[in-house]
Amino acid sequence: MILDFRCPLPWQDGTFRDRRDGRGAFLCRGDDFHDKSDRSLCRVDPSDSAGYLPSPIRDHPPAPSGRAVHERAILMQHAFEVLGLPDVLARVAASTSSDAGRDAVLALRPATRPDIIQRELERVRETARLAGAVRSLSGIPDARDALRRLRAAGGVLSPAELHSMGTLLRSGRELAHDLSAADPPLLLLEPLRGRLLFDRALEERIFRTVDRTGAVLDTASPELSRLRARLKRSRGVIVGRLESYVRTLPAAWVIPDASVTVREGRYVIPVRRAGRSDVGGVVHGTSASGATLFVEPPLAIELMNRVRELESAEVREIDRVLAECTSALAPLRDGLAGSQEALIEFDSLDARARTALGWNGSVPALLPEAEHGLCIVQGRHPLLALREDVETVPFDLLLEPEERVLVVSGPNTGGKSVFLKSVGLICVLAQCGVVPPVGSGTRIPVFRRFFADIGDEQSVEDDLSTFAAHLANLKDILARAGETALVLIDEMGTGTDPDEGAALSAAVLEALANRGARVVVTSHLGQLKRLDAPGSGIVNGSLHFDPERTRPTYRFRKGRP
Repeated sequence: MILDFRCPLPWQDGTFRDRRDGRGAFLCRGDDFHDKSDRSLCRVDPSDSAGYLPSPIRDHPPAPSGRAVHERAILMQHAFEVLGLPDVLARVAASTSSDAGRDAVLALRPATRPDIIQRELERVRETARLAGAVRSLSGIPDARDALRRLRAAGGVLSPAELHSMGTLLRSGRELAHDLSAADPPLLLLEPLRGRLLFDRALEERIFRTVDRTGAVLDTASPELSRLRARLKRSRGVIVGRLESYVRTLPAAWVIPDASVTVREGRYVIPVRRAGRSDVGGVVHGTSASGATLFVEPPLAIELMNRVRELESAEVREIDRVLAECTSALAPLRDGLAGSQEALIEFDSLDARARTALGWNGSVPALLPEAEHGLCIVQGRHPLLALREDVETVPFDLLLEPEERVLVVSGPNTGGKSVFLKSVGLICVLAQCGVVPPVGSGTRIPVFRRFFADIGDEQSVEDDLSTFAAHLANLKDILARAGETALVLIDEMGTGTDPDEGAALSAAVLEALANRGARVVVTSHLGQLKRLDAPGSGIVNGSLHFDPERTRPTYRFRKGRP
């Protein structure tokens, strides 16, 4: 099976069609992620970007309406934003070599099949073996326009487009060589290597023809080299003749220190208006004051006509060379398109591998749906794990399958919110194909839905207080969270009377536990710490506070509120 970054988008007819611009989400081709029987759930307006993340997996029959799926997608996107996923992906994307690779990383979203996710994480691990061994990619140009022109009958590539094709061939050749040279072989990257197209002879021909500025080189053909040599000589002759002619003119007609110049593509000399009739020839322009005329004298006209003939021959030869190169590339257009996708895919893999090495991550085991235990070993917040100026305190978290809800308490500024986001980001990143900052032995269940209520989300526009905004979020979460969902709630029950907030929070947590959702909440409310009765599915945890030093240690302790 070939994996790429073309993302199937939901259309109004309920089918999926591949994106062809290389900017799609992680690992999406056809049925790798979506069951055909569930495609009817994804009838989302394609003009609305919020419909970008359909989740066609049912927690409970009957199937929700298209509007419900659309609303759930918005909630999930909200969860990713409040967790800080865009910021983390931006840091990962900073390690890419191309704009297309950066866009591919920024578009990563969680997949839901454990086998596919595990395979992608293993591909990242294989790519990490190449760190330092793979040369920097020569470039992944945006070749979409050039590839479209190759498909058009009679189309001829511009010099800049031709150079982009040469860069594509060179990058494919270099990466294919580096992947082939790996020892032991990179078996999971072999399908990607097989999609790389390279033709050394054609690549060298292109780079003999054009340079990176889009200029056609003298080495493009022997005839072009000959024509340009003749042009250079002919232009030199004209300049020499005109310079000699200027020295024969009366001083009253000549501009001091003036030199031969070009106007309207013709070689001219600056002459005062008083000498116009005696000099003769053709006027090709005047100065701003009108006192100076730029004149092509009669002696230069015939010489310039010969230059024009050579220039026309040069243009014809350039057109011929570009057409020949285009014809040589045309049969390779499909392979070139596939090679570009493979390069973009590798650029994304390489950035993720470098990031994993940077924060010393380990590939977690992905648990199937039937196993809902969660074990995070030496977990850290991704952004903090990349900072050298911050000492990060890792945490261990083990939730057994029957432990559905974790209530985390601790002092203010004790790290509860960071802990909450760390748990969420570790799970989300793993399902995005990003090796998270965890230690070996980490086991993560695959979640099909992510919900989060984090931060102060009061809305002046909608006249919602902080508590009302949280209440609205909880209502939406309760309506959609089931046994395949991860729910993260920060400072639950705050913003209102403590007793009322505790009663409401307890009811919500018990309902979510009964539905089988995996829930992590932080709270100051003492009443919530007493919900951990045997069989309730609710357990306590806390971020430790050192009473002797009167400061938080940021160390997580399960079972101790």
